[in-house]
Amino acid sequence: MTEITTPITDEVINSLNVGDTVCISGYIFCGRDAVLPKVVKLAEEGRLNEINVDLQGGVIFHTAVSPAGVGPTSSNKLEIESSIEPLSKYGIKLHLGKGALHKETVDALNRYNSVYAVIPPVTALLGDKTLEQKVAAFPEEGMEALHILKVDRYPAIIAAAHGRSIYE
Repeated sequence: MTEITTPITDEVINSLNVGDTVCISGYIFCGRDAVLPKVVKLAEEGRLNEINVDLQGGVIFHTAVSPAGVGPTSSNKLEIESSIEPLSKYGIKLHLGKGALHKETVDALNRYNSVYAVIPPVTALLGDKTLEQKVAAFPEEGMEALHILKVDRYPAIIAAAHGRSIYE
């Protein structure tokens, strides 16, 4: 089990391989289909500072945050998967979710030295590992707003790295 703390460096990403198990600690962003396109737009316009968000070395968990907790949503939804390449370009090093990604997305992860990890859909387990949560931006989206969590040892499995995928 590889322990990873945010922000994540290129050296950490270079050491990961498909099938590795990791535990993620530190601050991570949470977003899904309603909010990730908005974050991409702000990044492309150079306006992330307006929401006080720094993506460098960051983690994006494809989830909503509700009173019931957090659990992964399908990362291959159009709005989510299409955000992976630009968010990697703007500094995200690890994308967390569930499901297979298209080969083009796996290649884009490789191009920007980012990885994708799947996380078990075990909301109760993650609740105990979530230390803090707050809305970072877009509160009008409710539980699908961009959230930031402080986590301790979130378990995940590297599913795409260095141009390879466990789904091949």
